[in-house]
Amino acid sequence: MKPYVFGIDVGGTTIKAGFFTTEGELLDKWEIPTRTQMNGKYILDDVADTIVMKMSERGISKNSVEGIGIGVPGPVDNQGIVKGCVNLGWGEVNVTASLETKLGLKVRVGNDANVAALGEAWKGAAEGTKNCLMVTLGTGVGGGIIIDGKIIAGVHGAGGEIGHICVNDDEIASCNCGKQGCLEQYASATGIVRLAKMQMKSFCGESVLMSNDAKQQSITAKDVFDAAKDGDKLALNIVNEVSEILGKTLANISCVCDPEAIVIGGGVSKAGEILRNRVESSFINHAFHACKTTKIVLASLGNDAGMYGSAGLLLQ
Repeated sequence: MKPYVFGIDVGGTTIKAGFFTTEGELLDKWEIPTRTQMNGKYILDDVADTIVMKMSERGISKNSVEGIGIGVPGPVDNQGIVKGCVNLGWGEVNVTASLETKLGLKVRVGNDANVAALGEAWKGAAEGTKNCLMVTLGTGVGGGIIIDGKIIAGVHGAGGEIGHICVNDDEIASCNCGKQGCLEQYASATGIVRLAKMQMKSFCGESVLMSNDAKQQSITAKDVFDAAKDGDKLALNIVNEVSEILGKTLANISCVCDPEAIVIGGGVSKAGEILRNRVESSFINHAFHACKTTKIVLASLGNDAGMYGSAGLLLQ
């Protein structure tokens, strides 16, 4: 195997790039803007250009590079064809063929949440496991499933779309996907704020979330968790509801894939143990008896998970 590999994580705002040894050591990382103008037609050119520039800067040739792994925010089939990325302006794009033609290097492509899960399994919080599940709690809820060290993407590239599991048949509000009652409507950062506003309507008592200062500003998920850490009753009610829903959902998923570890990532995971502990308690309460010892851990790679996972994807 050649000594180096690139891991690329394409986001709607920035492209994160990592230069790795094939043993998984991160040697360098940098970012470039994501140019989404004209339906994202410049994105793959920019990726190719930044890799060529880094190779020149490092004084290495293609003969020293095993290839490039790349994560994108949309479904990807096993030929490396992206079936639409709204955040990038893409329709159907053959990422593998395009980049291989531009660079003359081997390319592998995966969904961003899936490769983040692979990154945590390879060099992060689930390192040493071959079977793990990751749920990412951000503006939405994403996920990735790793079985025998490989991503389970499915025939349509939709494997691991945890955020769109229905957790409430009685929900009348619509998720961004068009369905009602999705996990994303409760456990994402926006979902947590939505729950907070709903609970405020019926809450009797004092809460920092209902103070005049709070009313004048937009409450965030971080505000809810910070208040809960200080013992605020309303905030604790919200955190408990979110954790119960998420823990039960993860317990149900564990019956299907039986992971060694479940990794909680995304911006909401920065709440830390107040979230992890409660999710773990709910998980244990609802899990099938054979799955109750599954570890629930917080992601450790942060925004670098996608780069690591993309590199790992190429090395599979």
